[in-house]
Amino acid sequence: MRISRRSFLHLAAGAATAAAFPRRASALDYPTRPVHLIVGFAAGSGLDLYARLIGQWLSDRFGQTLVIENRVGAGSNAATDAVVHASPDGYTLLMASAAVFTNASLYSNLGFDFIHDIAPVGSVARAAFVIVANPAFPAKTIPELIAYAMANPGKITIGSAGVGTLTHVAGELFKMMVGISMVHVPYRGEPPALADLIAGQIQLDICSLPAASEFIKAGKINALAVTTAQRSDFFPNIPAVAEFLPGYDASGWAGIGAPKGTPADIIDKLNKEVNAGLVDPKLKTQFAALGAETILSTPTEYGKVVVVETEKWGRVIRAANIKVE
Repeated sequence: MRISRRSFLHLAAGAATAAAFPRRASALDYPTRPVHLIVGFAAGSGLDLYARLIGQWLSDRFGQTLVIENRVGAGSNAATDAVVHASPDGYTLLMASAAVFTNASLYSNLGFDFIHDIAPVGSVARAAFVIVANPAFPAKTIPELIAYAMANPGKITIGSAGVGTLTHVAGELFKMMVGISMVHVPYRGEPPALADLIAGQIQLDICSLPAASEFIKAGKINALAVTTAQRSDFFPNIPAVAEFLPGYDASGWAGIGAPKGTPADIIDKLNKEVNAGLVDPKLKTQFAALGAETILSTPTEYGKVVVVETEKWGRVIRAANIKVE
């Protein structure tokens, strides 16, 4: 049986329309099965705890399980790579840390470009780092630290969670802006650095506020300043570095991303539900207990943060000639 050209065009148009409806419905009904949120750090880490808080919120809102999947390795690059190569259907998401800002300049063969290969969903939280000192260290404030460092160039030791971590580059930015020299001592994570600080093996350390909080409260270490532009609500009595060094800011941002090509309506739905959680009093209190401030944003706004922070820390890494072995 021959089909006229007009009939063929009507059939083709109808088929195209029918095919479009299931795709649209899947976005409207999303999610219809468990969603995986990939975290590049170990269970129990700050980022992992953030993921579990927002993950439980989304699970309750969506009525679907949100699976937290820890893929540790290569400074969180293993997790990012997994999401970059996942199907762009909204069922594999990335819990991104501030490591994505520095990794672009630290690693030459990543195999992906975070800014172009990950679609931003939105910010989740921002946490302060804190400059802490052994109680025997003579400087008790940032002005005293600057004066002491200028009088003793290259004689102060300052720890970090590792080469290329944001705690490391935050220290390098501080040294550059002040014009001082200190000896960087990298560790494999925050706990061993804090242990050596308490023992007097190093004089200073830059670490996350939650990691240092109990030691600060117990008087085992002195908090000189937080690294965010403003004081932290968690420890309002600790000044910000920017109060003495205008323009200084080193924040541990956390946000959610999805594979490039994920439908815009799924991105928007995720962003809406994430933001709803970030203003929920109970969830805000839970984040505050971790020393983190919830941050609402649109996907575009979070994307701009990633670009600005990546450029900023890239300049610091290049100027300090930081290399990952």
